[in-house]
Amino acid sequence: MSTLTAAAVDLGASSGRVMLARVGPDRLDLTEMHRFPNVPVRLPGGLHWDVLRLYRDVLDGLGQAARATTGGEVLRSVGIDSWAVDYGLLDDGGALLGNPYHYRDGRTSGAAAAVHARVGERELYDVTGLQFLPFNTIYQLAVEPAAALERARHAVLVPDLLTYWLTGALGTEITNASTTGLLDVRSGDWAAPLFDVLGLAPSLFPPLRRPGDVVGPLLPEVLDDTGLDPSVVVTAVGSHDTASAVVGVPAADERFAYISCGTWSLVGVELDRPVLTPAGRAANFTNEGGADNTVRYLRNVMGLWLLSESIATWNRTEPPADLPALLAAAADVPAGGPVFDPDDPVFLPPGDMPARIADILRAAGSRVPESRPELVRCILDSLAAAYARTVRAAADLSGRTVDVVHLVGGGARNELLCRLTADACGLPVLAGPVEATALGNVLVQARTHGAVDGDRWALRALLRSTQHVRRYEPASL
Repeated sequence: MSTLTAAAVDLGASSGRVMLARVGPDRLDLTEMHRFPNVPVRLPGGLHWDVLRLYRDVLDGLGQAARATTGGEVLRSVGIDSWAVDYGLLDDGGALLGNPYHYRDGRTSGAAAAVHARVGERELYDVTGLQFLPFNTIYQLAVEPAAALERARHAVLVPDLLTYWLTGALGTEITNASTTGLLDVRSGDWAAPLFDVLGLAPSLFPPLRRPGDVVGPLLPEVLDDTGLDPSVVVTAVGSHDTASAVVGVPAADERFAYISCGTWSLVGVELDRPVLTPAGRAANFTNEGGADNTVRYLRNVMGLWLLSESIATWNRTEPPADLPALLAAAADVPAGGPVFDPDDPVFLPPGDMPARIADILRAAGSRVPESRPELVRCILDSLAAAYARTVRAAADLSGRTVDVVHLVGGGARNELLCRLTADACGLPVLAGPVEATALGNVLVQARTHGAVDGDRWALRALLRSTQHVRRYEPASL
């Protein structure tokens, strides 16, 4: 087997990156080519993603990747992952009808109740196994103006939209499709009865594709823009970034829980089949698709959005906050301070997060932090407690024994959060890799193109031998 040179396009809710990878049986290297902000745009009609700018940044990053290859090396494959649920509408000619809405836009307020009046929560969960979140694609489509849906030939999820612009090939990658609320979790196909009940065209979403499918070559104009070799292809990966992140968890066996920690935190276990019990529905756990036909049984926890939006609030009126200094000061704050539920819906929209946290604590009769370090500690303590609750619930509801928690993504850099999580869970926390999503992305590409072989455990063995992980023991051990 020879080394594959590939690019991972990894788009998060606050930033994106294009990474150049070289992958072989004993090699897994990542080099950042281009990192760029992902800043939504608030218009009179709502909050939108600036998807054209994101695509321009993707092209710039791929161009830098092409120029970074040396000697006879040629970049052979590109894989794209992003956040879930949001989509662009395309007309009959494939033209985008408008910038995709941001999942934090308030247009879906009340949409879930309207949908559930037509198809009950129990019936919906039994078909889709999906956590009830107000921004799920099914609820977004329910509030689309009729005129927009009449003009739309296809709804295309964000990573599939970028894939379409790169290749001209339309499809819906299944791990992201599993977050729409319109996929049958048992059959792994679109749930036609739900489309009928909701008055949606069965052809609204393009056909399904799976991680590892070769989508096709780049369009001529993309080759011109990037300087990539005509032999390069786009390869489908776990296009929901959490699906790729879970591939990038360096677990040694199935007795693990994961926390994919970034703007959102996705907390759960990896299973071979869905859990569709009334208890799981009551606990609002989701069954989302993973690579190799696995199920990501998890819950969304609000995540580091609470911290980043607090810092953004402070920065609007004060000099920029020094995050490392804040975290160091927060570590010195005594334990046992106030905590709150980070999943309260009040925290979903952008805005003054410190004021919202203070209001929640005050209403609960808890002490309100008096300084920024105290507030940072309060946020991290609250996240750690929520992670621990969710890990325990995932284990109880699924019957899976959990011996260790893998925390991957940007939050793995936050030593205080990792330590607090280990203490709250009462389990060792293995932190890293930070770029688990990009690593999972390129590992699926490498397997498709013959640079590595084996199942997901073989891919994870390569991760363990090449990537740095830091271990945090709970204080009680």
